[in-house]
Amino acid sequence: MAAYKESATDGSLPSQKGGRTQSPKLHSRPLTAMLVLVGGLVALAAGIAVSIALGAKDIDLAVIWQAIFHFDESNTEHLVIRELRLPRVLGGVLVGASFAVAGAIMQGMTRNPLADSGLLGLNSGAAFMMAVCFAFMPGMPFLYLMMYAFVGAALGAGIVFGIGSLARGGLTPVRLVLAGAAVSALLAALTDGISLYFRIGQDLAYFYAGGLSGTKWLHLKIMIPWALIAILAAIVMSRSLTLLSLGDEVASGLGQRTAVTKIICSIIVLILAGSSVAVVGAVGFVGLIIPHLARYLVGVDYRWIIPCSAVLGGLLVILSDLTARIINPPYETPIGAVIALLGVPFFLYLARKERREL
Repeated sequence: MAAYKESATDGSLPSQKGGRTQSPKLHSRPLTAMLVLVGGLVALAAGIAVSIALGAKDIDLAVIWQAIFHFDESNTEHLVIRELRLPRVLGGVLVGASFAVAGAIMQGMTRNPLADSGLLGLNSGAAFMMAVCFAFMPGMPFLYLMMYAFVGAALGAGIVFGIGSLARGGLTPVRLVLAGAAVSALLAALTDGISLYFRIGQDLAYFYAGGLSGTKWLHLKIMIPWALIAILAAIVMSRSLTLLSLGDEVASGLGQRTAVTKIICSIIVLILAGSSVAVVGAVGFVGLIIPHLARYLVGVDYRWIIPCSAVLGGLLVILSDLTARIINPPYETPIGAVIALLGVPFFLYLARKERREL
């Protein structure tokens, strides 16, 4: 919280003039943000090409070009690229961008540097509802499965915020994370109980570990409209989110309807987190690491943080997926474990900074 308070206004507080609060001067770096976006998109394109090329069998870049623009269904390599590797990589970009934008919105909306969909119960809630669907409604179409994931994410977040708000002194960052850990453990235990009783552990193992190997074009066709609309809505709401990140009093003084902003932002987070868990499983820490990196690079203006987080989040996930595939070939390491190697130390670092909030 201290980091947010110190950096939010670049040393200048909102001033009063004529009984009305003036907009504070924000510390942002537009030129750096443009460089991050351009450089990130170039790195993302290169990462996509390398990720498609490397695998159980390496494929030349020229073959990849032919498979995309001159597809030959009789060519085995073209089929592997079109039906397996391309949807996997594109799914990784979309999921990474969604998790990162969801984390950025949560951190700005709650002014909590530890906010992340994986730490605050959204991912566990979505996974729990998917277990319920596998147990009681097997064979459900993916579209409905994703809808239930939205409901589960809302359930998890609602319980976490409800428990956290009961503590004396209100919702501090560490208390919110502790509530998230407790609720996530409860939902994980319930999910385990359902999987054991109904013998669906094999179906849920993929969602526990997190991975892109099962991503199909059908999943992308359903997820892409939801995710793109939610990310665009986040960009539209970015100015309001910037003001909200300065505090409710400042935002209200500048004429913002904070309750409406929070409701819209919460819906965006639920869509992004729920759809991502439905595709890739309960992968955490993307929404924790990337917004902090984007904020460090471009400043506190969410008009830049949101798009930069989307690009950097997609890059992180596809590089993590590539690492997961080449660590122990021909076997795959769960992508959630690879990202956790970065996320856990980073989380401990942030928690140490916030230890005074306990």
